Formats: sequence, structure tokens, C-alpha cells
Amino acid sequence: MTTKGKLLLFIGGMLFGSAGFKILKSRDAKKVYTHVTAAALRGKDEIMRNVDLFQEACSDILADARAINEARAAEEEKAVIEDESKAGSTVIKNEAEA
Repeated sequence: MTTKGKLLLFIGGMLFGSAGFKILKSRDAKKVYTHVTAAALRGKDEIMRNVDLFQEACSDILADARAINEARAAEEEKAVIEDESKAGSTVIKNEAEA
């Protein structure tokens, strides 16, 4: 490519870039940017609402799971105590028989 061709290409790029900046700075373009930004903010708000609902549901599940585990541990502890009391009474009976 010749120097003249490179110069014309450079000047054309500058003109195209200047026109592009004018288009991007136009009133209509700003309206589009505003509407797109407003839609993005609405989307963010909806996502945050869904995240909050999900977190609440997870908290409920966690609380229920803890309650189940506490009830199960209490039942196991009760069974251990009953087993120990049965074992103790067996020992007492064996000593009385001897």
C-alpha cells in the first residue's frame, strides 16, 4: 500500500470515528442509553428479590434440619439412658441372686 493510500485510510478512519462519536453523543442515543440502564436496574432489582426469597427458603430449611437433628439427638440420648438403667437393674438382680 502506498503512502497516499495509507494517508487516505487514516483520514477516512478519523472522519468515521468523529461521526461515530457524534452519533454516540446524540440526544436519541442518550435516550437509548437511559432506557437500557433503567431496564438493567429493573432486572437487578428482580434478581435481588429472588435472591432474598431463596435465602429465606434456605434459612427455613436449615432451621428445620437443626430441629430434626436436635429431636433425633434427644431420642438417642433417651435410648442410651434407658439402656444404662436396664443394664444397671440387671447387675443389681444378679448381685441379689448371688
